[in-house]
Amino acid sequence: MGWRRATISGRERQRGTRRSRERQGRRAEWIAALSMRLRGYRILGIREKTPLGEIDLIAVRGRRVAFVEVKARATQEAAEAAISATQRARIRRAASLWLARNERYQTCELGFDIVFLIGRRWPRYIPNGL
Repeated sequence: MGWRRATISGRERQRGTRRSRERQGRRAEWIAALSMRLRGYRILGIREKTPLGEIDLIAVRGRRVAFVEVKARATQEAAEAAISATQRARIRRAASLWLARNERYQTCELGFDIVFLIGRRWPRYIPNGL
């Protein structure tokens, strides 16, 4: 009897990759939330899901509500390229629905911001970047 090498099917490998990306995304959102807190924002939601899409972060500072998209990539160019016009529209639609459900924030100034995490550098915050 010899030892048999365990084989990993394509589906199992895919699941492992998906879990890894999920973990990286959660970590990036946690870091982005921390950087927003350090800028004086209070985090209202992380990974807020609506039927129209997901908003990575929702934060408030004073009378400004920020809907934040978080992108973690190896380079600035890759992070910028990862945000498409379709994605921008989806985030705005999801934000409109979130505001309809949270009347308290309807009179606030709205911001559609981006936080880029590039390598191990400090997160780059771009207000009204969406």
